[in-house]
Amino acid sequence: MSTVTPPLPYRVAETRAETADTRSLELVPAGRELPPFSPGQFAMLYAFGIGEVPISVSALRGPHGGLVHTVRAVGAVSAALYDLRPGETVGLRGPFGTGWDLDAAAGQDVLVIAGGIGLAPLRPVVHAVLDRPDLYGRPGILVGTRTPGDLIYQEDIERWRDRAEVGVTVDRPGPGWHGSVGVVTTLLDAFALRPDRTHALVCGPEVMMRHTARTLMGRGLAAHRVQVSLERNMRCATGHCGHCQLGPLLLCRDGPVVGYDRVERLLAVREL
Repeated sequence: MSTVTPPLPYRVAETRAETADTRSLELVPAGRELPPFSPGQFAMLYAFGIGEVPISVSALRGPHGGLVHTVRAVGAVSAALYDLRPGETVGLRGPFGTGWDLDAAAGQDVLVIAGGIGLAPLRPVVHAVLDRPDLYGRPGILVGTRTPGDLIYQEDIERWRDRAEVGVTVDRPGPGWHGSVGVVTTLLDAFALRPDRTHALVCGPEVMMRHTARTLMGRGLAAHRVQVSLERNMRCATGHCGHCQLGPLLLCRDGPVVGYDRVERLLAVREL
């Protein structure tokens, strides 16, 4: 028997362009409200008449008190969500999945490493850590993206520099770019990592996460101190359809956030 519940209507309170193909949507309930989300969890966003896709929450509370989701237009559903304007309605189901384990990071340095739009699920973590300097150790934020034009949350990143060690690198620099060039792990060379008291939270393309985790472990960080957010084809978000299976895990239920010690061997096997 399916336990899928119908989506609740949410109204678009505000939109914000992040890049040429990426937009953040602040969504407020148009009636009954979903339960609270935790950083790292996701919702199923339904574009009426088209379909639904899983999108991680990118802020727990926007300017109007709503949930914020950052959407990149890469398919029919995400393009329809990207095109939404204030006052229009979208369907939401959730919250789903596991969040970032910030309890395990209490009293520890927190190192956030993001690739591309992988910064979106990590943004609430940055907010939580920077808002509680009494609870967490030294914060670090390392971001890699393809080009300067693909960098999301640019104003946020500049503000974060006042309270955290921030590094940004791009694969392909454009005119006027004077920052780092290369994959995001190159930023770790200059980062004073304290492996016995650091928790690393990583999100981005799978090859980037795998390479980053291995680099961190090479610097002495234990695998259980590395958390990653994995993506698969999540259709039902309730563990029934099996499309998001990774070995013994159903990522809509057992993920998307998991300790790297649980998936290191699974990610070493190339998908068919």
